[in-house]
Amino acid sequence: MPKPFLILQLRPEDNTSNNEFAAILKYSGLEEKMVHRLRIEKRGIPQHLSLDNYCAVIIGGSPFDISTPDEDKSSIQKKIEQDFTQLFDTIVKNDFPFLGACSGNALLGSYLGVSISTKYAESVSCVTLNLTEEGKNDKLLSGFPDQISVLLGHKEACDTTPDGAVLLMTSAVCPVQMFRIGKNVYATQFHPEGDGEGFTMRINTYKHHGYFPPHEADYLIEVVNRKKTPHAQKILKRFADCYGI
Repeated sequence: MPKPFLILQLRPEDNTSNNEFAAILKYSGLEEKMVHRLRIEKRGIPQHLSLDNYCAVIIGGSPFDISTPDEDKSSIQKKIEQDFTQLFDTIVKNDFPFLGACSGNALLGSYLGVSISTKYAESVSCVTLNLTEEGKNDKLLSGFPDQISVLLGHKEACDTTPDGAVLLMTSAVCPVQMFRIGKNVYATQFHPEGDGEGFTMRINTYKHHGYFPPHEADYLIEVVNRKKTPHAQKILKRFADCYGI
């Protein structure tokens, strides 16, 4: 029996969480029977979770910010960050297949010792990213054009590329857009599962969460529906194809 992919989600709202999960399945090509979905936004990661039972891990986004002062973080956010520290102890040490998007990027970057701040925040939008030379040769990105379009929106980001990591994608506004540690551990600042439908829902759900001025919501909905992002979504497909056992 093939091992399933572990999908960890942190979004507290049912609509955004369910939409994100459906998008991950859609663009990865995975069927629901091929994954184990855990929503960890209420209780954190189960204590006895063993990666031996899975072939890879995918992490979605969340409204939590690593850069929030500790005294202002909720108890569940603190628990989730502690849980991920333990999870990354195993993932990084064993080069276990991992793909973290947005908050997954910040969690991994923070674990690797990088400062996470609002310096390179980006409003919700469809933006163009540049592949680095290393990115052009990476198994998830080979054959891609030098520039691709992605959907993103984040209040914080990695200030620098983690020590020992390989920078795969970058931009002038936010230098660390995708990196790899080892051969199999990936993180993206953007959302590879993102599409116009999903981002429309997120804009409506999070318009008072500080990602953008609320009065810009209708304009941003128009922006994220103007252009497709097939190469970003292909990253999910390649990850699934590469690590499915």
